[in-house]
Amino acid sequence: MQATAYSTMNPMHSSPFASRRSLLAPLALSLGLAACASPGGHPQDPLEPMNRATFRFNDTVDTYALRPVAQVYAEAPLPVRTGVSNFFGNIKDAWTGVNNLLQGKPLDGVSDFGRVLVNSTIGMLGVFDVATDMGLEKHEEDLGQTLAVWGVGDGPYLVLPFLGPSTVRDSVALIGDMQADPVGHVDDIPTRNSLRGLRIVNARANLLGADEAANQAALDKYEYFRSFYLQYRRSQVYDGQPPRIKDPDDEAGLDDAPETPSAALTLDAQPQTVSVAPVENPQ
Repeated sequence: MQATAYSTMNPMHSSPFASRRSLLAPLALSLGLAACASPGGHPQDPLEPMNRATFRFNDTVDTYALRPVAQVYAEAPLPVRTGVSNFFGNIKDAWTGVNNLLQGKPLDGVSDFGRVLVNSTIGMLGVFDVATDMGLEKHEEDLGQTLAVWGVGDGPYLVLPFLGPSTVRDSVALIGDMQADPVGHVDDIPTRNSLRGLRIVNARANLLGADEAANQAALDKYEYFRSFYLQYRRSQVYDGQPPRIKDPDDEAGLDDAPETPSAALTLDAQPQTVSVAPVENPQ
């Protein structure tokens, strides 16, 4: 859970087209470099030197800019931060429903749309998560997971500037996710960028406790977050029941950390609360 993994888009972009264009440039460069990268190291990370440099850049931005802002924001009353998390979660539920339908899970898709209907009305535009209390389970789906279900492979691991860990597949899918984001279609630019900034800071504040634990446990922060992201995404694709595979990071010596089950961390609607969903240790 790298410090920059919270963001889905840069609030400085002035339009969805600009967002897609800015993402395509580093993605095209990474694809070209992957074709001529030398073998060795983690088999899914042929661009490790470039990725490590981007990781250091993201970590610096987070340390000196985003994390301090998130720490100030975290002093806001808990009901306020919970309402903000619920509001943006409600916006995301609609796209989650679309992806559940595309993945052949109609019941989950209908449930997601039901959540949007209930929370947008009774829940006052999603500020209150009434749907969960009614038994409508919240899901986390995106276009990257849909492509995976359709048989598209991960591709090389990538670390995107400002956006954090990804893969070639997830980076391409992110363009569709950004296009489907209602916030990106708000006409008023100051309002749109304010909503994007609030979403990023809110998500970062929800990770404040978890990132400190990760920093203390990691011998190599880059390898730690790479292993976490790849396991977490695999777990998401398989709805929490991923197949057993060997993780080269474990073989490289990351087992020196305290012997606890690998975990996928997901944000609850409640700020500063982290739920831990066990993921089977690779063998």
